[in-house]
Amino acid sequence: MNKRQLYNRIKLLRQERGMSRQELADLIEVNVQTVGYLERFEYSPSLDLAFRICDVFDLPVEMVFAKYPMQPMSVELLKHLNERGGYHGKSE
Repeated sequence: MNKRQLYNRIKLLRQERGMSRQELADLIEVNVQTVGYLERFEYSPSLDLAFRICDVFDLPVEMVFAKYPMQPMSVELLKHLNERGGYHGKSE
């Protein structure tokens, strides 16, 4: 594993919003191939590009990028709610 690899949810977020790679590329002002590289974890964005991507999805950086493989979004949200004491669902 490359120690500098950065994981992300770009493809999932883009697909959830019904957005094509070209549409995202236009919004973040990069070539469409760059979006493909990002989605395949073949390229780590600059800080500026990471913030532009997060702005498009209206999410904080830690919900889009991570140093380690990411949990499903539902697991992350439940973890966040539990940490804040906001989730009162049944425990198994």
